Amino acid sequence: MPIFHANQLINTGTKIFSAAGAPLEEARLVSELLVKSNLVGHDSHGIIRVIQYVGEIEKGFIKPGARIQVIKENSSTAILNGDWNFGQVVAKRSMELAIEKAKKNAIGIVCAFNCNHIGRLADYAIMASENNMIGIVVANSTKFVAPFGGKERVLSTGPICFAFPSNLEFPFVIDVATSVVAEGKVRVALHKGEKIPYGWIIDKDGNPSDNPKDLYDGGALLPLGGDEHGHKGFGLGLAVEVLSGILTGAGCAYEEDKRGNGVFFEVIDVEKFMSIEEFKKKVSDLIKVIKNSKLRPGFKEILIPGELEYLTERKRLKEGIYVPEKTWEEIKSLAKKLGIDEIP
Repeated sequence: MPIFHANQLINTGTKIFSAAGAPLEEARLVSELLVKSNLVGHDSHGIIRVIQYVGEIEKGFIKPGARIQVIKENSSTAILNGDWNFGQVVAKRSMELAIEKAKKNAIGIVCAFNCNHIGRLADYAIMASENNMIGIVVANSTKFVAPFGGKERVLSTGPICFAFPSNLEFPFVIDVATSVVAEGKVRVALHKGEKIPYGWIIDKDGNPSDNPKDLYDGGALLPLGGDEHGHKGFGLGLAVEVLSGILTGAGCAYEEDKRGNGVFFEVIDVEKFMSIEEFKKKVSDLIKVIKNSKLRPGFKEILIPGELEYLTERKRLKEGIYVPEKTWEEIKSLAKKLGIDEIP
């Protein structure tokens, strides 16, 4: 069972991306963000993506080193053309620009298109909260999700993320797909050779399935809420398509030539509304009330969004990160193909 320290995986990813033609700075950034996902427990967005990204570099879908262009801009908004560089590179620059604009104008909104998979949205929203601002990130991608009551893929998993500055010891961040689960979680189960819970996906005929292979054989993910309350996730998924597909110019998930992510970034400068100290105190008071509220039978604790990731990261920094054998064998094979003699 392969278990690695974070730095081992970061160095492995950096070597592989560099050998595939990425500038060292980009190779390092992407590897760090992928491994951060592993550390906080979201393996679906972790080192497993190295395999996918190198394949996309080879096909010309990812263009390492491509110049990001601002094609439209005013004092508080901008639209960026990522020119198909790594999604992480485009997303980091987009959030940096949104933060710059919010500092001057209370609100900064940046839309990005021609942008590859950006990974975990929380990484960018937290950039805003670390600057005492509220960060909001919304992204669409290719179609994987059936509408409520339908069996055909029409929508993307449409994640939405909010990060708020606080006095908590962990980032207060809400990062959720508008589907029952992210597609990557099904991919991880496939690599592990495991079944998935009923209620995640349907097969190509619209029947519930616990076999992850069925998703990749014409099946679809269900919207958040599943068969009973999926109208809620369906509605949120539509909102994501409008903000990150239509407004950004990146295109909607249903379009046949849809690639990568369309991403909507918004940053709100708290200081333009109230002092940051007062805001953080009120957020802390809110969390304190929730943490101390009465528990249902069978529950030991109420966890705040971002808290489980924080606890998981502390654990994995000490104990290491487990990588499925199948995933690691594919990474080793990829490294060998690229002429890398040694990885951990």
